[in-house]
Amino acid sequence: MNARRNKREAYWSKRYKDNLTGWDIGEPSTPIKTYIDQLKNKDLKILIPGAGNSYEAEYLFNKGFKNVFVLDISKEPLKAFQSRVPLFPKNQIIHDDFFTHKNQYDLIIEQTFFCSFPPSKNNREAYANKMFELLKKDGKLVGLWFNFPLSRDVEKRPFGGSKKEYLGYFSHLFQVKTFEVSYNSIPSRQDKELFGVFRKKSN
Repeated sequence: MNARRNKREAYWSKRYKDNLTGWDIGEPSTPIKTYIDQLKNKDLKILIPGAGNSYEAEYLFNKGFKNVFVLDISKEPLKAFQSRVPLFPKNQIIHDDFFTHKNQYDLIIEQTFFCSFPPSKNNREAYANKMFELLKKDGKLVGLWFNFPLSRDVEKRPFGGSKKEYLGYFSHLFQVKTFEVSYNSIPSRQDKELFGVFRKKSN
């Protein structure tokens, strides 16, 4: 397990050091920003896994959400985030592997994380199960999933998929509040993203 984690950490650290971060748009994603803008409860405990530079966390923090946690397997983007948002609590910047992370949250925000790991059935099932585990009762998983076919190149990130496929992983664990093509994606991702709100089902 440690060898696998170390390999993943080395891979992502190199991507950040080499500035190979094409998924990074340099600001909060519009659909997620729009969702955040309608949140009323500033006490929500929020996780952003695979956070990278985490503009969404910065946006939340600046809007008064103080219970926000960012998690990444690589230290590189976390150090950059801490430098960019120096008032963000250091104990809420977590260098850890999502799949072994322990805690529970009211809300988890998905932004280019699901698409980042090899798209095997096992990986995608593990993601769905871990999201379920990390959410409190009635907690929500909210965010964007890429809406385009998988390529045959298992190294060509970001990895896509379809609404039907994703629902196959999520629908037995979550109540689907909405899951549709995002109407307010940035121009380069227009019609290529699904915006979803999933509520954790009771056991």
